[in-house]
Order: sequence, then C-alpha cells, then structure tokens
Amino acid sequence: MLDTAVSAFGRRGYFGTTTTDVAELAGISQAYVYRLFPDKEALFVAVVQHCFALVRDTLGVAADAARDRSPEAVLDAMGDAYARLIADRDLLLLQMHAQCAAASQPVILEAVRDGYAGLVEHARAVSGAAEGAVQDFFAKGTLCHLVVAIDAVGVDAPWARTLTDGLRHYEGDQSTGPGAP
Repeated sequence: MLDTAVSAFGRRGYFGTTTTDVAELAGISQAYVYRLFPDKEALFVAVVQHCFALVRDTLGVAADAARDRSPEAVLDAMGDAYARLIADRDLLLLQMHAQCAAASQPVILEAVRDGYAGLVEHARAVSGAAEGAVQDFFAKGTLCHLVVAIDAVGVDAPWARTLTDGLRHYEGDQSTGPGAP
C-alpha cells in the first residue's frame, strides 16, 4: 500500500490528497487505511520514510557496485543510481511535496530531516568522501529534482542548457546526458 500511496501523494501532495484517494488507488476501503494508520499525517510520514529507505537502499547497492572504492567513483555510482531512481516521477514528486509540506507541518518536517540525516550519513560512510564532496552530491541531487520536475531537458533554451549541462537524466533506460548525479 505504501507504493500506491507514493503515487497518490506524488500526484497531488500532502494537502491535496485524501485518505479516500489513497484507498481508491490501492483498491481498499478507507476504513482499512485507518486501521493501518491513525490519520493522514501518519500515513504520509510512513510514505516519506518508505521513500527515504528506498533511496538509501538504492544508493547502497550502487556504492557496492562502484567501479572502484575511491570516494569519487562511489559518489558517481550513487549519483547515477539516483538519477535512474527519480525517473519515477511519483517518487520524485512525493519527495518534493514532502519538502514543501515540511515547511508547515512539524511531524513531516521531522520525518524529512531524519530522512536526509540518514542519507547524508550513509553517503558519507559508504563513499568515504569529504564533507564538501558529500554536500556537492546532495546539491546536484537537488538540481536534478528541479531539472526533472520542470522537464528542463526538453527545453531548447540557453537557461535550460545551463541547468542541465553535466547532469544525468533518465527516462526509462535512456540517458540524455553524461556527468554528475
């Protein structure tokens, strides 16, 4: 059900999605949703935690498969894996909606902070990279969010090329550019 909720919340965000929307998409009753979660906020937090776990697992697998153990190679492998992961627009949009909801919802803020804390420490530990390299890794990941969300790769204009130059972008199995995450 959490994967289905990722899709539901990814489409309309925390504020625009009801538990009825999630239940209908999952093919279950709203009562069953409330049997699993006391309220919409608890469901959303569980979905956010689920997404952070998916990202962490994906980064871990990529780190293990890196071409060598240098911090650069590990971060590069993790960046490539993340670029592939956010080709799933539901996951990408859920992450963006969670960050927006965190600005006004303290429980969601805590979940997003905890999720990023775990990802930063995981990236640092598995890559052995310096703090600045880990910061750059996350900065490029955030830029990737923007590029994918606004489909900047599909825009033939100088500003779009400035944003997308050197970034990887995947749609299914197609790469539209080499470079950082």
